Amino acid sequence: MWLGVSIALVGALGYAGGAAIQQYEAAHGGATFKLVRRRRWWIGGAIGFLGAALHALALSFAPLVLIQPVSVTTLVFAVPLAAVLHGRRPHRAEVLGSAAVSVGLLGIMLLIPQSHSRPELSTPGALSFLACVGAVVAVCELSARRARGTAKALLTSIGAGAVTASVSTFVRVVGGTFDGNLSHLFHWFTLAIPALLVCAIVLLQRSYAVGHFSVAYAGVQVVDPVTSVLAGVILLGEPLPADPRSIVPALVSAAVLIAGTITLGRLRPDIASPPSPAEAVPVRTRAAAR
Repeated sequence: MWLGVSIALVGALGYAGGAAIQQYEAAHGGATFKLVRRRRWWIGGAIGFLGAALHALALSFAPLVLIQPVSVTTLVFAVPLAAVLHGRRPHRAEVLGSAAVSVGLLGIMLLIPQSHSRPELSTPGALSFLACVGAVVAVCELSARRARGTAKALLTSIGAGAVTASVSTFVRVVGGTFDGNLSHLFHWFTLAIPALLVCAIVLLQRSYAVGHFSVAYAGVQVVDPVTSVLAGVILLGEPLPADPRSIVPALVSAAVLIAGTITLGRLRPDIASPPSPAEAVPVRTRAAAR
């Protein structure tokens, strides 16, 4: 059990480090296809993938109720790492806000009962789910065009988190129905996973490029599991908390989560600022003016 927790902790650190590296590249180079030419961006992606693989490996040594809380700590790791990459020390508000979001999200996740039933998803249900996710992404993208700063980062991260949750949902269905039979993999659900993953990566880089990494990363970390839980309840028949005593802890956790998000939203962005008009004037022109 302790081996699984240790592996999950290393995986969380790797996932956070990969996200911080990719955010640094997106914030300075823009969320364009030029990112694929940057070696550091690929290194960040490889480190993040390794972290996700370690998280999956940890589940073979310890139960989900122990591993899932460890994965929530990625936010606590990612924000200070991003600050170091941008050449500064983490702000106190960043640390407190990240911790609050992690604690609030952890409290909500621990209240959700675990389901051991076989996940089954029909094609109409899957198409309806994808249509809802697409609608969320469309609304967020249209709203983000008119937004600035924190609001823009949060809106783009909500769309990215929704798509990431769809990846998790389809992986859960494909993995849960595999049963060692390779013929079960020959389904359009399997093909949908890499397509959705590419969309999630693109949207994630767009949210990173705004510069408010703490808000963008927190948004994805919150929207992803919440959307996954809703998909599990509505589409896969997974249970929700039925104990009335869980209402108060859920409200407290939600309040802590919201307070942490607001704290992170008030921070200044880490992004390369454009040169001022005076700095943009060529040297020869300024010399001639003298």
